Amino acid sequence: MNDRREITSYLSSFVKGLYQGGIKHAVVSPGSRSTPLAMMLSAYPEIEVQVNMDERSAGFYALGLAKALNEPVAVVCTSGTAAANFYPAVVEAFYARVPLVVLTADRPHELRDTGAPQTIDQIHMYGKHVKWFMDVSLPESSQHMQNYVKTIAVRAGTTSVNNPIGPVHLNLPFRDPLVPDMQLAKQLLKEKHDDQERLVRQGSLTLSKEQIHQCLSLLTSSSRGIIICGELQHKKAQKHILELAEQLQFPVLADPLSHIRSNRDSEAIIDTYDTFLRNEKAVECMKPDVVLRFGAMPVSKPLLLFLKKWKDAEHLIVDEGSGWREPVGVPAHMFFSDEETFCSSVLKELANDHGKDSDWLSLWKTMNDQTKSALQHVYEDKELNEGKLFALLQKQMPEDSTLFVGNSMPIRDVDTFFHTNNKGIQILANRGANGIDGVVSTAIGVSQVRENTILAIGDISFYHDMNGLLAAKQLKCDLTIIVVNNDGGGIFSFLPQSQEEEYFEKLFGTPHGLDFSHAAALYDASFYRIHNWDEWDRAFQNSMEKKGLKIIEVQTERTTNATNHRKLWEHVSHQISNLLEGEKGK
Repeated sequence: MNDRREITSYLSSFVKGLYQGGIKHAVVSPGSRSTPLAMMLSAYPEIEVQVNMDERSAGFYALGLAKALNEPVAVVCTSGTAAANFYPAVVEAFYARVPLVVLTADRPHELRDTGAPQTIDQIHMYGKHVKWFMDVSLPESSQHMQNYVKTIAVRAGTTSVNNPIGPVHLNLPFRDPLVPDMQLAKQLLKEKHDDQERLVRQGSLTLSKEQIHQCLSLLTSSSRGIIICGELQHKKAQKHILELAEQLQFPVLADPLSHIRSNRDSEAIIDTYDTFLRNEKAVECMKPDVVLRFGAMPVSKPLLLFLKKWKDAEHLIVDEGSGWREPVGVPAHMFFSDEETFCSSVLKELANDHGKDSDWLSLWKTMNDQTKSALQHVYEDKELNEGKLFALLQKQMPEDSTLFVGNSMPIRDVDTFFHTNNKGIQILANRGANGIDGVVSTAIGVSQVRENTILAIGDISFYHDMNGLLAAKQLKCDLTIIVVNNDGGGIFSFLPQSQEEEYFEKLFGTPHGLDFSHAAALYDASFYRIHNWDEWDRAFQNSMEKKGLKIIEVQTERTTNATNHRKLWEHVSHQISNLLEGEKGK
C-alpha cells in the first residue's frame, strides 16, 4: 500500500479511538515528526484542536483545560527536546491527579541511538510520573493493526481518568513520508465505527460492611472529632461531607481548594484555622481525638503542625485513588473509597442519637468567628497590602467566577483572607508539585472553559511563564491577571533565610527590576499599574467589564508585607488569647 495511505488509515483508527476514550480536546505544538498526528487530529471534527507554539506552555495549557473540564485532554509534540518540555506539566498532572494524554512523535526504531538529528531516548522518558506508557508500533494498514492502535488510544483516555486519575504517555514513531493523504483522511474520519465499540466503565471504590463498622467505631469513639478537606477531585463530594459533619457535629476545616468555602451555608465550615492555629493556647484547647481527612493535604502549615502535635488521635484518611496522601507522619487508617460513597455508607449506619456534642463544634465556630472579626483589621491599612488585596478580591469578584491562584504567597493569602461565601466562586491552583512555573498557561487553559477567570500570581511566577501569554493573545482569551509585584521572592521574607542579611537578597530575595508593562504591550494586553486602593477599585471594575487579556500590577514591598502579616497574626492571636481566657473563666 502507498505509505501515505498506510499512515492515514492507521491514524484514522487511532484518532477515533482517542475520541471513544473520552478525548474531545487536543493541544498541538508545531513540529515536523508530529505532522501526521497533528493533521489527522485537525481533520477530525469531534476533537477540538488548539495550537500552542511552546511545548512547556502547551503542556500546562492542556493541564488547565483538563482541570476545568474534568476530562482527559491530549497534548501533542514532535520528537526531541520538545517532548522534554512537557515534563513539568506531566509532573504536576501526576501529583495533582489531572487526566493528560501525552502524545509524543518519535523517529522510527532504526534511527534511534544512531546520532540522527532531533532524536533522543523517549522510552519511559517521564519515568514514574505517568500511570501508563506505550511505545506504539509503526503504522501498518492491516485491520489487525488498526484494531490494535484504536484499542491503545481508547485505553489511554480511559486509563487517564481511572483512579487514581493522572497522565499517560504514548510514544508514536513515524517514518517518512509524514504527510497523510488528507482526501482519504476526511473520508475515513467521517465513516462510522464498523467494528465493535470498546466499552470501558469504572465503578466506585466501596467498603465492605465490616470496614464501614470499623470506621464507625473510630468516628464515634469520641465527640472531639474534626474533618479536614483538602483539594477534592469532585464537587459532588462536598454535599455528602457536610452532611456527615453535621450529623457527627464535627467542624470541617476547609482548604480553599476544597470548594467547600463557596456556595455553602453549613454551620460546620471552619475557614480561618490557618490563622488561629498559630496561637499555642488555641492548639492546646482544640485537641482532637479523631481526625477524618478527605482530599489532598491542605495548604496550611499551622494545620500540618497541629496534626503532628496531636498524632495520638485516631487519623482516618479517605482516598478514592488508592494513594498514600499522608505527609504528616502519623499512624493513619486508610480507607480507599470515593468520598460520596464513603459518606453515604457511613451515614446509613450512623445512629441519629450516637451522642452529639454541640459544645465542641460551638467552640470551633466561636474561634472561627472571633478570628474573622480580628482579620477585619486588615482593611484599616491605607497603603497597598497583599492581605487586603485578597480580602477585597473576594468582595469584588462576580458570582460564579473562577480564581486561579499562584503558589508561594498568593495561595497562602487566599487561605487566610478568602472566606466562606455564597457567590459560587471556584478556586483552582497547581498544588500537585506546588511549582511556580506554568501557572500563567494553566490559567489560560482554564479561562477557555470558565467565564470570568482571574489569575492572582506573584511576580517571579509570572516571569517564569510570560511566554504563555502568546496563547492568550492568539486564542483571544478573556482573562484578568493580577500580578503581585514585590520585586522578588516574597515568601522567603517569612522564612529563616531572611535573617541571613549577607546572603538573603542575592540568593533568595532575587530582585529583578522588571517593568511588566512591556510584556503587556508585547501580547496586546490592557495594563494597569496600581498605586493606591482607589486605582485598584477602578482597574478591577474595568477589567471585569472589558473582554480580552488584562494585566493589573499591584506593587508592594517584601519586608513591609512580611511585617504587616506578622502584626496581623499577633493582633488575631491576642484576641484569641482573650477569648480563651474568658472561656476558662466561665
